Amino acid sequence: MAATVPPTVPQPRVAPEEDADAAWYRRVLGWTVTAGPPARLATGIRFDVLDLPSDAGAAVLRRPVGTGPVALAGRRMRFLVAAGCADELDGLLDWLEWGGVALDLAALGAGDAITAPAPPGPRRGAGPREAAVWLRPPEQGCEALLPALPGPGRAAGPADGPDLVRLVAAAATECHRARLGRRTNGVRQPLAFS
Repeated sequence: MAATVPPTVPQPRVAPEEDADAAWYRRVLGWTVTAGPPARLATGIRFDVLDLPSDAGAAVLRRPVGTGPVALAGRRMRFLVAAGCADELDGLLDWLEWGGVALDLAALGAGDAITAPAPPGPRRGAGPREAAVWLRPPEQGCEALLPALPGPGRAAGPADGPDLVRLVAAAATECHRARLGRRTNGVRQPLAFS
């Protein structure tokens, strides 16, 4: 007679411990973090993102244009803008007369995500060289000051926070300049519209 083996009860599943960086974004900023590692910040909820080459982004940061938090991930710079702005990028580029010009400028909105840079403050350890980092870190409540379009019938002013139109105009110009600079094999030439 064969011995019967008592049925085994599986161990209860334990939720994986949340990454410390992801926990910081959820707890301190209240941002939506998607599964990782690495943790990813959902766009289209609290903010959207203008994504452009880092050389063009560095030139935008040297201009007197208001920005919100800015992250660097590899060779891409990410400017946080008000939620909903991603839907306005194509129309705004057309209005600024950049429509049809090949720009390496994209907007990330609802349904997208970016790699979460290490939270500001003391580094817990050295990450990979290509890891995302904050150049201008976010602070609690920063969403209220992200670049946005002015409300209907209002001109943008200092009290309204940074202006999305100015930021997109500067980003488009610098993306175009960077592209032209790359085409000349790194030899910068004066541009006719400078």
